[in-house]
Amino acid sequence: MSYWAVVSLALIMALVLLLPFSIKRVEEELEVFLLIMGCAAMTVSGLWNWHIVKESLVEPIKISAAVLVAGFLFRAGRSRVEGMIERLERRIGLKHSLFALIVLLGFLSSVLTAIIAALILCEIIYHLGLDRPSRIRVAIYTCYAIGLGAALTPIGEPLSTIVTARLQGPPHNAGFFWLANLLFLWVTPAIIAVAALAAYWRPLGREAVATTVNDTPPDTNKVLFMRAGKVYVFVAALVYLGQGLSPVAGKLIPALKGWQLYWLGLSSAALDNATLAAAGIVPSMSRAQILSFGLSLLISGGILIPGNIPNIISAANLDIKSREWARAAIPAGVALLTIYFLALTAIY
Repeated sequence: MSYWAVVSLALIMALVLLLPFSIKRVEEELEVFLLIMGCAAMTVSGLWNWHIVKESLVEPIKISAAVLVAGFLFRAGRSRVEGMIERLERRIGLKHSLFALIVLLGFLSSVLTAIIAALILCEIIYHLGLDRPSRIRVAIYTCYAIGLGAALTPIGEPLSTIVTARLQGPPHNAGFFWLANLLFLWVTPAIIAVAALAAYWRPLGREAVATTVNDTPPDTNKVLFMRAGKVYVFVAALVYLGQGLSPVAGKLIPALKGWQLYWLGLSSAALDNATLAAAGIVPSMSRAQILSFGLSLLISGGILIPGNIPNIISAANLDIKSREWARAAIPAGVALLTIYFLALTAIY
């Protein structure tokens, strides 16, 4: 790859990281902006081909379809969900209920998939009637929990699927529960920690005017289809962006030392972390290296909206902007990355 191409891809990455926080129009049209950047990265890398175009058209279908179908189902069952949440809240209180639900979603995401867990999260937040600051904070911390928990099995999210597939042969012979054995003791404290931050760290505010299922108008068909469409464009953009930047990642990652690889994982805040996992995790890596890089990718994926599928779904459903997400997510992400880096350094 030429020097010009490397510089151009670095500039594209910088624009992806900076413009959503500095230009309001970019923030409001984040999906379109990422699609443009993804197409630019593909052009610079010279990777345009029918296979990638087909992948960009097909890959978002299942996610956007799940968002659309769930929207109709949740709209039809709003009263039942409301009643279930109200009963739980009456028994153990709002904060304890929220803590339990976040921990549960975190671990169940490895079976339900991160997509379904994120959709359930949005419905729960909607019915709790939280004010906007509380809603944003709860959504972001729960997305951290979902992103971490979904990696425990190959069906939870794309990253875990790719890693398991890459490590099926010797020397790791990864099976269905290989990642659970590797990650469970590490991600469990983080899931509990973010659930506690969401539920107990700050007071949970409610909307100034209480509403009920009967007097709150349901989402119209137009709103549901537009929401699913935004998710579709978002995922297609990440396909192009990840593929377009993959040549740089493929050359850079093998040359890095352990601690450098760990902090490179921060780039998954703006890229799909599955792409970096595909480029960076190889069978020749030790178990400790896989653990270190994997944890970095999982935590960093929660820092910005494009980093993980649950973030994208939650931001679209709850109308969370890039700056709002970053303000709440960066401190937690940096703290988790620092704590885990120190722990890994001490143990390995």
